[in-house]
Amino acid sequence: MKRIAIAGASGYSGAELIRFLLRHPEVEIVHLVAGEQSDKHLAAVFPSLARIVNRVLEKPDWSAIGADTDVALLALPHGVGIQAVPALLGAGARVIDLGADFRLRDPQSYRRWYGAEHQAANLLDEAVYGLPELNRERIRSARLVANPGCYPTAAALALLPLAPRLDGLETIIVDAKSGVSGAGRKAALDYAFTEVNESVRAYGALSHRHQPEIEQTLADAGAKIRIAFVPHLIPMTRGILATCYVPLDGDLGELDFGALCDLYETRYSREPFVRFSRDLLPATKNTLGSNYCDVAIRVDQERRIAVAFGAIDNLVKGAAGQAIQNLNLMLGLDETTGLLDAPLFP
Repeated sequence: MKRIAIAGASGYSGAELIRFLLRHPEVEIVHLVAGEQSDKHLAAVFPSLARIVNRVLEKPDWSAIGADTDVALLALPHGVGIQAVPALLGAGARVIDLGADFRLRDPQSYRRWYGAEHQAANLLDEAVYGLPELNRERIRSARLVANPGCYPTAAALALLPLAPRLDGLETIIVDAKSGVSGAGRKAALDYAFTEVNESVRAYGALSHRHQPEIEQTLADAGAKIRIAFVPHLIPMTRGILATCYVPLDGDLGELDFGALCDLYETRYSREPFVRFSRDLLPATKNTLGSNYCDVAIRVDQERRIAVAFGAIDNLVKGAAGQAIQNLNLMLGLDETTGLLDAPLFP
């Protein structure tokens, strides 16, 4: 059994990591770490886990945790992981960072989008971007994996099959909707029920931190292209739907609906958690509580545009589930281990 630490165990992603790893046959959770909630019983923080997990949340002691852990999963706010990761790696643990600190490889880009100097920039080149559908082999041997953001996961999986043919296009529009859990458990007033109920609104329009992450991911897949990204907040708890508008120019201009569907089916035929459909458009409800991403594409030849769709549960494939998929790869396990639960429905 491999020894696992979960840091940020009092947050939504931390709770999902606990929920999935409790049933994982090859790992043991040995540390549950929290900051402000440390010294509290887990059931007091998450009553849903009462009589299931009888543990007290620990204060962070990164060197000690690293020495006692095979892999540490960090569900921490950006800036905090920068402090934890060097100590954990130095003590011998491998790390999966669910936060944003190691996703962008350029420290100048990090400073621009996150407003601070990167304090562990020497690790940025080593960090492997943890999208298994793109970097599976590199993830297997990585010491440090940067788990993708939720919006970039949905958008990238919607667009990856097109990536080799996107070079030369100027801009792709990514319009995405998310449930409020994406803001985390310490969300501000803007995310309170009375503020979001019966309302839909855009936020971070063309200035969201996930925009450069999506661009970097598509560049890694072969498409150096600009993304115009506009996220929206939807009055639901979980889920993301990314709708991506792609001009039918250049290499794409020659492809009709059938040919584009063939691209998707070929690209995703062996991916265990990506479900492509020619017939059905994705809905967040159909991925709820699961590690699946549902993908589809539509084409309007008259207007010369293709629209690609990706739907995920932002807390699972967009966070904890993808982290466990990466964990399985790092441990040499079948990457579906502990993750094959069907989505919740209705």
